Amino acid sequence: MSHENGASTEHSASLARPKPKDLREFSPRAILCGLFVAALMGASYPYVVLKLGFGPNVSVVAAILGYIVLGLLFTSLASLLRLGYRPYNRWENNIVQTAGTAAAQTAFMCVLLAAFDMLAASKVVSFDFTLSPIKSFAWLTTAGLLGVLLAVPLRRHYIVEEKLPFVDGLAAGETLLVCDSEGPAASRAALAMLAGLFASGLLITFWKGTHAFDLFPSTFVVGTAVLAMTEVGLEWSLLAVGSGMLIGMRINLCMLLGAILGWVVAPLALQRAGLLDEKSDRFDVLRWVMWPATGMMVAGGLTALVLRWKVLARAFKNLSSASGSEDFPIRWVLIGVVLCGSALVVVQNTLFGQPAWITLAAILLSLPLALVGLRVLGETNWGPISPLSNMMQGVFAFLAPGNVPANMVASGTTGTIAVESEAIMQDYKAG
Repeated sequence: MSHENGASTEHSASLARPKPKDLREFSPRAILCGLFVAALMGASYPYVVLKLGFGPNVSVVAAILGYIVLGLLFTSLASLLRLGYRPYNRWENNIVQTAGTAAAQTAFMCVLLAAFDMLAASKVVSFDFTLSPIKSFAWLTTAGLLGVLLAVPLRRHYIVEEKLPFVDGLAAGETLLVCDSEGPAASRAALAMLAGLFASGLLITFWKGTHAFDLFPSTFVVGTAVLAMTEVGLEWSLLAVGSGMLIGMRINLCMLLGAILGWVVAPLALQRAGLLDEKSDRFDVLRWVMWPATGMMVAGGLTALVLRWKVLARAFKNLSSASGSEDFPIRWVLIGVVLCGSALVVVQNTLFGQPAWITLAAILLSLPLALVGLRVLGETNWGPISPLSNMMQGVFAFLAPGNVPANMVASGTTGTIAVESEAIMQDYKAG
């Protein structure tokens, strides 16, 4: 891993231009362009999530949009109006892509809002809980800020100490460099990026995914009917290829093994045991596979943290003396966590009628789950937000049995904290 990071650093150095001494990263134009990109991505991302069923990483998309808005549109407008302006630079674009990533990640919670609507329309469960825009804003804002603050102290541990790849953030950082570079090395990098974009779009447009049971006759694939039921197949995506190249072979092989066990071996075993029949579908398989997989994921993530507790403790110790030049001071984090946690208690009690102990329990339980989610994201470039939210639902089914609103609110709190902590960690990697 250190070799890969060293090679990336050497490549980045060949593209980087020195930062001007009088440059303000958090400038008015960076704020304006960031708001525009955030509104654009926040409005479009819910459709993507509901259409695909998962939320793809979008840091690179935010970086490219930032270049278009900040480097092309804003600069052209300033030139047309003959206003004084500074040329495009990657430091301001980093602010823009951070805003876009945060907005898109927050919009992922449309899945949660859809779940509320589905429960309200259900004839089986009595659920008359409604979320107005104001309630949603107050809830997701306080929980989201809490997620950001809880993730801030972990930058040193996951990025500096363990050097986890956080592939989307790494790719976004390289994109920022390419857009702000010059010379032969920059030209080659830009051509490679454009070729990759064109090839990926072409492949997605004209070559759809193929199911394994369409490729091979039943004489070559054992249990072809089961594979058809679970819709096992191949997604021809250069995005997945690029992510896999950055993640590394060890994680790729582990994920491949998990996919085979979960979607090929397990369905065959369940069918042999009489727990699945010809009328079953992939959602029936998911009900059997999800909980053991989530349990293994959480147990593995917590075990890795326990085994490296000295590294984690050293990271927090270094933060306690941070002056703010590199790390956000830990005392500011603690003050912010107390304020946001108190605000979340008030919001959920006033707007949702939830007792304070439910909110406090959800916050405390969200912290270890967020730690697990960040590790999984850093290693695999996949944020396990839905499994973590489902895990919290299972916990609150035990803590507050029969209380469906408490169950949904707790899972939403965990999901929001996790999604914002993942977004800020990708942005830290890009920075």
